[in-house]
Amino acid sequence: MTKKEKAIDICRLLEEKYPDAACSLIYNAPHELMIAGRLSAQCTDARVNIVTKELFAKYRTIEDFANADITDVEEIVKPCGLYKTKAKSVVEMCRQIMTDFDGEIPQTIDELTTLSGIGRKTANLIMGDVFHKPSIVTDTHCIRICGRLGLTKSKEPQKVEMDLLKIIPKDKSTNFCHRLVLFGRDVCKARGEKCEECPLTELCKTYKQKKKSTR
Repeated sequence: MTKKEKAIDICRLLEEKYPDAACSLIYNAPHELMIAGRLSAQCTDARVNIVTKELFAKYRTIEDFANADITDVEEIVKPCGLYKTKAKSVVEMCRQIMTDFDGEIPQTIDELTTLSGIGRKTANLIMGDVFHKPSIVTDTHCIRICGRLGLTKSKEPQKVEMDLLKIIPKDKSTNFCHRLVLFGRDVCKARGEKCEECPLTELCKTYKQKKKSTR
């Protein structure tokens, strides 16, 4: 079995386990996903969703955020941690969109990553969920699980992204990453992984190595 064939099988099994997988961040407009993605750094999606409910009710458009008082945004996003840095980048990124991109969110990774506070992870999230283009969001779940499965040898996010783009079907890449988040929370945890409940054991490099070492 080639690595690509293995990846296709993994996609199929995860799709069977999580047929309705979707982004866990709640948003109604593209810029809201971008902002929520920025706030999610070192913060749970659940907490971000609580915070953005108030934030998006007060600031409804990119222009609203561009004109916002940073200290007011700080107060709202405080529960997300690193609130001063996050508030500053949220306002700055919206100002950049207004001045550099005529008020429209750019549609390439290179352009998105010129925005304040937007790294490749959030840029890929936008590319996949907003613009429906092939993308890999290399969060901690993705890096950990794909390493255990043997789909990549790297732990460096961009290298993992490039490895997976070669083998994950383009039309499945976005939801593959959403499914990895659910799978990482439920089964393939950072600590206390539940191999006995895992549908991927026959395809898992780490599981096979563990099994071999106990013989």
